[in-house]
Amino acid sequence: MPKIQVNGTELFYDISGAGQPLLLLSGFACDHSCWSLMMPLLAKTNLVIRVDNRGVGRSSLPTHPYLMKDLAGDISALLEYLQIQKVSVIGHSMGAQIAQVLTSNYSEKVKNLILLSSWKEANSIFHNIIDTWGELPKILDYQQYQKVILPWLFTDKFLSSPQAFARIIKIAVNYSFRPNPQSLYYQSQAILNSSISGGMSTISCPTLVMVGRQDILTPVAFSQQLLQFIPQAELRIIDHCGHGLLIESPHTVASNILDFLARTSVTNI
Repeated sequence: MPKIQVNGTELFYDISGAGQPLLLLSGFACDHSCWSLMMPLLAKTNLVIRVDNRGVGRSSLPTHPYLMKDLAGDISALLEYLQIQKVSVIGHSMGAQIAQVLTSNYSEKVKNLILLSSWKEANSIFHNIIDTWGELPKILDYQQYQKVILPWLFTDKFLSSPQAFARIIKIAVNYSFRPNPQSLYYQSQAILNSSISGGMSTISCPTLVMVGRQDILTPVAFSQQLLQFIPQAELRIIDHCGHGLLIESPHTVASNILDFLARTSVTNI
């Protein structure tokens, strides 16, 4: 499996498919595998690059706190290593925050921006949830931890089946590369200390903002606020799914992404 040393971190990445480069950035506690259900569609027409952020998956564990700009710097260094001059970027949740910082700080490298379940300035409810998610792994085992966070990620319909709920928890608990408590704490702090509002006006590339209509963690209002600060942004609200839209509606999300990339590729060369 390919890894590179960037900014004192061993960074794991995976490349699949062929075509225009498409970079996928994962959210809190997630590694590159969170995109698996969408990969068959995305990799048909794109060179898809997936990354494990520092501290999760197969990337090395951080030894000290970091900021969102450090995570964006890791990605910029990876793109330079891969000799990719311009890329379309998709980020989910925390990954969307990384994507926004990447686009603000390294605008010459981003062709299109796709923000899933994102925000500009979150509210106190969100901040308290993320703070709790960073602290709970110190006192709960991983199975209990999943039982706490999953109801915030999925719709009632999705979780109404006890078998489905148990299956998701089993997959998470048995995953070979699940994050440790320290890594989750550092990620939570990076989210809480994120400040990207000052750079929002520098995002001028075509941007798609997408959110689940029943997202209770980063609600539709968060995405609507983004449109006020990104001039070329358009909004897609996906019915019948919540924050975990990569799992609840992977085909719908992927189809919207591919449609957006096809439309913008004509005018954004």
